[in-house]
Amino acid sequence: QVKLVESGGGSVQAGGSLRLSCAVSGYTYRSNCMGWFRQAPGKEREGVARIHTVAGRTWYADSVKGRFTISLDNPKNTVYLQMNSLKPEDTAMYYCAAEREFNLYCSSSGAEYDYWGQGTQVTVSS
Repeated sequence: QVKLVESGGGSVQAGGSLRLSCAVSGYTYRSNCMGWFRQAPGKEREGVARIHTVAGRTWYADSVKGRFTISLDNPKNTVYLQMNSLKPEDTAMYYCAAEREFNLYCSSSGAEYDYWGQGTQVTVSS
């Protein structure tokens, strides 16, 4: 059974940093994609960052490019999202997700992802 557990969320002032972690179990990395998504109240879910588990290629939403970094620690089965220069508009519930199928390109659409964590809240105050 695949399980994803996020941690590292919290409250921070604008300009601050947080690092989110996603501990993965029961999942075999086979040219799959993993991603971080976020959803704020009243807003649609947004694909924040994605990483290909074999190629290591990454993609980012324009809104976070240059501020957020996604990385994968294979021995620890953990995916990270380093968030710097945080803004109030980054406030949201952040979710880790993983695809089941083989893919060369990691989609920003959450519909393509099969496994999800429970989420961790990030709140940025001005």
